[in-house]
Amino acid sequence: MNVSAHFAQNYTEAREKFQAAAVDAGLDPVAHTHPLLGREGETLAMDVAHFGAADAEAMLILSSACHGVEGFCGSGVQHALLVDPGWHVAAERAGVALLYIHALNPYGFSWLRRTTHENVDLNRNFQDFTQPLPRNEAYDRLAHLLVPAAWPPPPEVKAALVAYVAEHGSKALQSAVSGGQYEHPQGLFYGGRNPTWSHQTLRHVLHDHGRQCARLGWIDLHSGLGPSGHGERIFAGPDDATAIARARQWWGDEVTSMYDGSSESTKLSGLMWQSAGQECPQAEFTGIAMEYGTLPIEQVIDALRADQWLENHPDAPDAQRKQIKRQIRDAFYTDTDAWKKRVIEQGVEAAYEAVAGLAG
Repeated sequence: MNVSAHFAQNYTEAREKFQAAAVDAGLDPVAHTHPLLGREGETLAMDVAHFGAADAEAMLILSSACHGVEGFCGSGVQHALLVDPGWHVAAERAGVALLYIHALNPYGFSWLRRTTHENVDLNRNFQDFTQPLPRNEAYDRLAHLLVPAAWPPPPEVKAALVAYVAEHGSKALQSAVSGGQYEHPQGLFYGGRNPTWSHQTLRHVLHDHGRQCARLGWIDLHSGLGPSGHGERIFAGPDDATAIARARQWWGDEVTSMYDGSSESTKLSGLMWQSAGQECPQAEFTGIAMEYGTLPIEQVIDALRADQWLENHPDAPDAQRKQIKRQIRDAFYTDTDAWKKRVIEQGVEAAYEAVAGLAG
């Protein structure tokens, strides 16, 4: 199959490809329907397909579109695995069940947004909302610069951000922007004040499918960070030496961690992987975020800033809206055969390695 056949040009096409491939593989996908409609008036859903025995000792989760628009990438990997004739055979022989979760955030996928319909970053939303939320004071200082009143930003906004980088460094800016914040609901990387629809639905899925296994693996597919086409395997789990060592045993020494500074990602809060331990406490958990690079980080952040400005200004001219939406899509999806080929090769390799690791 031509590599581009695994990928889609919009959410509806991606969903149809996933559903058809799952059915062809003998699976019975279940749709968890979103309360809102998509960009073209289509039904939105978190689609779930299970392969293998319900009481399998080991299970691997393969999920896409935690960050909406990043779903172009993750959905492509899921489709490539579903149509791989040897993949389910290998999982069955290893005694590993598979749980495909397509479009964790279907709203963002359809509307070309990284966030949910609540304007929440799903991967910052897994907090205990009965407790005080973390305060990102660096973001507080930069909020008016990151999403300014006018777009494109006036020269003084650009100058202020350049001055911040000169004083604190580019990594400090990345940390301030992407670390997660809970005070600016119309800002970037907003973690919310309550569990989102996607958050709650994912917990139901984990509860339904993950309470029987003794060993649980998870590959959550992302894009937008790192060198173009490179799939960084970022450890997704608690700061535990044994768990990190197990992840590196499965996926190689190149597994990075935000805890030791080896990852392109800075330290984050409210991360989605926490739900695995909370909903499936009986299972030994091992996970990674597979993060594929696209454009330089400065361009990605600028695309996110523009898209948030657009969300805050629904009366923006149509030409500007279209330009910003093209920009955000390009920031998370490189629509070339070369990029797609690298995405599939690395994603499929990581999936097979996870099955081998879960089999022990």
